[in-house]
This record gives sequence, structure tokens and C-alpha cells, in this order.
Amino acid sequence: MAFKINRNWIVLAVALGVGGLAALGAKNYLGAQLAEIEARETNKVMVELVVAKTDLEKGRSLTPETVAVRAVPGEWAHSGALTPQQFGRVEGATLAYPAVAGEPILWAQLEGEKAPSFSARLAPGRRAVTVPVDEISSLSGMVAPGDLIDIVVSVKKDKGNFTFALLQGVPVLATGTRVSQEEKDAEGRGRSFTTITLDTTPDDARRIIAAREVGRVTALLRAPNDTATVSGARSDALALLGLASGPAFGASTVPVIYGGGPITEGQTMRPARKADPFGRESGE
Repeated sequence: MAFKINRNWIVLAVALGVGGLAALGAKNYLGAQLAEIEARETNKVMVELVVAKTDLEKGRSLTPETVAVRAVPGEWAHSGALTPQQFGRVEGATLAYPAVAGEPILWAQLEGEKAPSFSARLAPGRRAVTVPVDEISSLSGMVAPGDLIDIVVSVKKDKGNFTFALLQGVPVLATGTRVSQEEKDAEGRGRSFTTITLDTTPDDARRIIAAREVGRVTALLRAPNDTATVSGARSDALALLGLASGPAFGASTVPVIYGGGPITEGQTMRPARKADPFGRESGE
């Protein structure tokens, strides 16, 4: 007697197989999404801010026991938040408004304290230098405070045009009057600007100023955490575009036989003589 397969078992097996494939597909999809999120988090520029260890009521003092340091993505950092480098100026200050545990402490929350001036953003020994840029060199407004850029200079010298990287990986302090990535226009877009302010050494600041006097300065945007060094060789602009001039036009290198005589090395074609109205050549 032939073995009879129960149809219910077949349906159950098919359902289990489809469910297993669906679970495998979901696992792979979620794994890919998680990897993408982790990659984005890895590439974010992090900044350190002072936060409250616990909920702090109005009137509490800021001390090493009441605050901590936390790294947050730069794009989420408030422009008026207190940084570890600034804490020494306000240690012992009193809160005018409560602070929530884990959230950055703002200058506006402190009694009698004002937000630091722009110069407070500079580390000792550093200088801020402002460079005018146009729509091309400012990448149509896509450069933001906190970005890294390369400074490329185009200069004319001795009848030649030269282009080279003057500085590499320079931090952007501000674009126009914007010092934070959070500042947007009414439509949520970044504000346009005609200048960028850079964080440089005193020597590099002088080099940028000199470059502005003798040539054109262009900003090239770098990817976050990109510290690769590019060639700083001075290249002829026409050569970079494949327009470098070839052999100079001048005397013909085609040998010419005069009166059936032998060809001597270095002979060149003489310019044709002009005839006067009577048919006589000049010089006759």
C-alpha cells in the first residue's frame, strides 16, 4: 500500500520554509541598516561639552563634582554650550536656570555670565584669519564651521600661471558671521557667505595674507577625519590642463639644397624675398 502524505504537513512545511526565508531576509536587511548607521556615526566629528551629572536646580554651583564632560556630534552641539576649555572661567559660578542631567550647560544658564567672545574659540598660539571667497571657491555655501579645507593658490609669475596647495586640513572657524552649523535661514538652509575664517598658526596666517596679495585663493572641502597629505608641488596651470606650448615656432628644420651643393648641418630655410612692382626681388 502506497504511503499517503498528509496535505496539512505539506502546507506546514511550505509555511515554515517561507517564514525561514523571510526571517533570513529581515536579518540581512537589519544588519545592513545597522552597519550603515554605525558607519555614519563613525564619520561624525565629535566635540566635547560640559554637561550636568544630575539634575541641578537653580542656585547650584558648577564644580567638578556636579558636572562632567560628554562627547557629542558637532552638528548637534549648541553654539552657546560650555566647553571643557572654558570651564576654568566659570568654575564656582551659580546657575540662574535649572540644568537637566546629561544635557550641555549653556552660558545663558549662568548668573552674570556672558557667552565668550569669538577669540575664546582659539587655542593659545593660534590665529584666526579671514579669507574672501567667491561662489566657486566656497563650494556654493556648502562649507560649514568645523569642516576641514585645503587652501589652493593660483599665481601668475614670469609670464606663467602656477597652481599649488598652500595649506592642507585647515579647520574652518566661521563662514561669514556664522560660527555654528545650527545657524540656518528661514527655509532651513545654510546662509550664503563671502568669507571664511580659518584657524591657523601665525606663520600660516601670514602665508595666506601674502597669497591673497599676489594671487587667487580657493578652498577645497575635505571629508571628515581625512588627514591624507596631497602633493604641494607648484604646477604650471596650462600644463595641468594639457595646454602647455610645444616646440617654439621659428626656423624650419627642413634642409634646403642650394644650387645642388651639399647639405650642411644646421642649414635652415631662409625667408622668401619680396618682389617689387617691377618683378625684382629685394636685395638684388
